[in-house]
Amino acid sequence: MDMGDTMMMGGAPTDSPLNASGIDFSNSTEASMFLGEILDDSQFQIDGNMHARNFWYGVCAVIGICAFFNCAQKITFKMRIRAASANRLRPATPSNLFSKGIACLTAIGREATYAQYTLKSSKFLKIPPVGTISLLVAYLAWVLLLEFVNNNVDGAQHYTSLGIRAAWLGLAQVPLLILLAGKNNLIGAISGVSYDRLNVLHRWVSRMLLLLVTFHMLFLHVSWNKYDLGPLEYSTDSCIPTGWAVYAILIWMNISTIAPIRNFSYEFFVVQHIITFFGFIIAVMMHLPSTALYSRVYIYIPIGLYLLDRTVRSTRYAWNNIRPGRAILTALEGGVTKVCIQSKAIRKWSPGSHVFLSIPKFGIGQSHPATIASVPSSNNGDLVFILKEHRGFTSRLHKSATNSATSLLPTSSKESSTATSIVQTTHLALIDGPYGSSHNDFAAFDTVLLVAGSTGTTFTLPILLDIAARAQKMRLPVKRIVFLWIIKNTSWTSWISSELTSAAATLRAAGIELCIQVHVTCDDNFTTGEEDQISPECGCECDKSLGSCCCVYVDEENDNIREIVDEKGDSVNGKNTKINIKSQSQSSSLTSGKKSRVLPCAEFHSGRPDLYELLWNLLENADGETGVAVCGPLGLNSDVRRTVVRCSDERAVHKGTGAQGVYLHAECFGW
Repeated sequence: MDMGDTMMMGGAPTDSPLNASGIDFSNSTEASMFLGEILDDSQFQIDGNMHARNFWYGVCAVIGICAFFNCAQKITFKMRIRAASANRLRPATPSNLFSKGIACLTAIGREATYAQYTLKSSKFLKIPPVGTISLLVAYLAWVLLLEFVNNNVDGAQHYTSLGIRAAWLGLAQVPLLILLAGKNNLIGAISGVSYDRLNVLHRWVSRMLLLLVTFHMLFLHVSWNKYDLGPLEYSTDSCIPTGWAVYAILIWMNISTIAPIRNFSYEFFVVQHIITFFGFIIAVMMHLPSTALYSRVYIYIPIGLYLLDRTVRSTRYAWNNIRPGRAILTALEGGVTKVCIQSKAIRKWSPGSHVFLSIPKFGIGQSHPATIASVPSSNNGDLVFILKEHRGFTSRLHKSATNSATSLLPTSSKESSTATSIVQTTHLALIDGPYGSSHNDFAAFDTVLLVAGSTGTTFTLPILLDIAARAQKMRLPVKRIVFLWIIKNTSWTSWISSELTSAAATLRAAGIELCIQVHVTCDDNFTTGEEDQISPECGCECDKSLGSCCCVYVDEENDNIREIVDEKGDSVNGKNTKINIKSQSQSSSLTSGKKSRVLPCAEFHSGRPDLYELLWNLLENADGETGVAVCGPLGLNSDVRRTVVRCSDERAVHKGTGAQGVYLHAECFGW
């Protein structure tokens, strides 16, 4: 703040800018007094506190905007369902000028934020969606604006001013850090965003806090080292050791949240993260100067928020497990364990909800996140989970279910037994949750596309079951549903075959068009339910040295080769794979879909679906807004995101063309 011969700090005029003229630094008394004047923050504290409040004004404004749109969406969907119950024509279409204007703005926002781009060459570097990146860039710009704008103090206190303001802005991040971390938090309740999505922002707020603490440290070091007063400061200031303790703890907290380290042993990560957080809070409280006690409100608030979240979670956990349920384990094809739990306390949950499941026999103190693959009206009200075997908890779970199945077989049959043997073994199960997802009500859309890869169906299946259950009781805006499931082997359909068959019958009885498409990517046989017909009908010849066959078909006349992919959406092209089709007619018949005795209500296809063509055709026939849900690996989610953006942009939805909008909700496991 240049004010000629004077400067303004916190709105109060002071003397001329501090300078070192006339100071004898060889005199310890003069050097000490000058150092004290450099570090005098009595006015800078007022200025820093003001900018910390300004930061929260901006945060509250963003939360308020999110709350407005959340409430507006809920009201819109309720009105659509009421309109459908009243037999109004095209209930999922904007009906007046105001709703059309909102729909246009929403479509523009979706096209600008939905897209996501991935680096296939990198296993660990995962780029967030454009919307998340935009929010983070705006957040960074807002903090840097508050740090550097109107903060140009002349003289020896220039860097002190920068350092003190950075400290205040860093303190202001701590309440936000805790708000975004809790599973029961105010931001999620107001904005309608689930805690797991907010947790992504939680990690970036932690990184912003590290940046601001780094600014604080560097600027203050520059301010005293500029006059070679560093040794004097270190020998006389008791804040130095506590400051380095805060910085060291903060660095470790950020390093330990990097995905490869965090996922190496998640249970250990959680325990050490909580302990480290307490260490961070204690170090900060010790570091804050006694002259700025009012700054500790930014520490007291997050302590209260954390204790509130833990109290709510603990109370809920105790209520759920006063009468704990018993888990029934069934080993299925593809290294999957189906877990069914009848809980007397948990009787209601929304589609897409998840819990933290603990079965003490397979790991004391270990809780595994699991999406509920059922709804309260299905499976006799049981909580159903489909868990893929990986390592740790899920591996022990599947091994136990498989061994139990084998042990109950007759001795003569044990040698030929497989993991598909069905047996019910029960174990004590403890549940934390359920925690709801943040997606909109898919029953309020005209057309619904549900896309899942492998066990991602645990998210899309409950949405289908919920719509089917509600369609029995009332008329819904939904007219057609496409359930798209990408799997490696047709035998995997046994995971949810009964649920799909039941939902198909219910929806068709309610007059809702349902198309179930199962795309098989890596089945050597491409079974149709009749083993003796498998090989000749597939006509797929792959280089088995590369592993399992990922069926891909070639139009020999047009030399049109489709990409070879697995169910994760990862391409295996470029590996000298030899592919040949014996008959073009065979290829065409498979591409158009085949019926199977395994799942009669579904159409089976070979290879990866053409998402663009599928979505475009659905949008062409939609009389209202279309809802798309996808759950699967990052590659699949990114493809669906880009496809939705492309179709929405090319059709110019809600921009005067008459084309209706597209809503997308993407759940990604392994993120």
